[in-house]
Amino acid sequence: MLFETHAHLNANEFDEDRAEVIARAQENGVSTIVNIGFNAETIPSCMDLAHAYDFIYAVIGWHPQDAKDMTDEHLEWIEELSRDPKVVGLGEMGLDYYWDTSPRDVQAEVFRKQIRLARKLDMPIIIHNRDAHQDVLTILKEEKAADVGGIMHCFSGSWETAKQALDMNFYISFGGPLTFKNAKQPKEVAAKVPLDKLLIETDCPYLTPHPFRGKRNESGYVRYVCEEMANIHGLSYEEMAQITADNARRLFRMNG
Repeated sequence: MLFETHAHLNANEFDEDRAEVIARAQENGVSTIVNIGFNAETIPSCMDLAHAYDFIYAVIGWHPQDAKDMTDEHLEWIEELSRDPKVVGLGEMGLDYYWDTSPRDVQAEVFRKQIRLARKLDMPIIIHNRDAHQDVLTILKEEKAADVGGIMHCFSGSWETAKQALDMNFYISFGGPLTFKNAKQPKEVAAKVPLDKLLIETDCPYLTPHPFRGKRNESGYVRYVCEEMANIHGLSYEEMAQITADNARRLFRMNG
């Protein structure tokens, strides 16, 4: 059974058929979904979804694109919500130099505050990193993020970046872009990541895998990422599904 480690099922793109999308995920062998709430708007709906479905869990935090809007009260709110047993991690947090919708120094400060909160709570963190590899690694090191570890979400960096993240107790997660025919670097990096540090995800409704590229993504499509990862490592689909699910349960401290 598949473990989908990063979804946005509370996104507006699913307002018309959310229940059907979730049902299709189960039909495609998805047994567990971690859904992400990343700002004042999406955290409440993320919590609602986690409470509505026993196999959906929540990760909550503050996205770097929204960093300029985060207050200390928001951080206290996240800390309070994190006591809910359905919350299994903090994030997605990090740096985004592509969209650059928040000043970089503000992004960095919000990132650091969330890592400190995660260390206080002893919870893993989910990292959003776009065009900011070195600065992300520097902050993770300076804030001792290895104490809690976490996920390099939808990884798109080099093997050198992945290796530094692995050395800091992070898992490397791949999404739909891994299935693209021209995805040479992601495939090469995925082949080098140790099996016990691999995760799979969709980031739905974004980053839809082949053969649905260009359409809305959904959690059931994580099977295509699993198939590609199995091919890369020369394993069966069932073996890769088991390996990545076991890794996710270990990271999120889920029993069974």
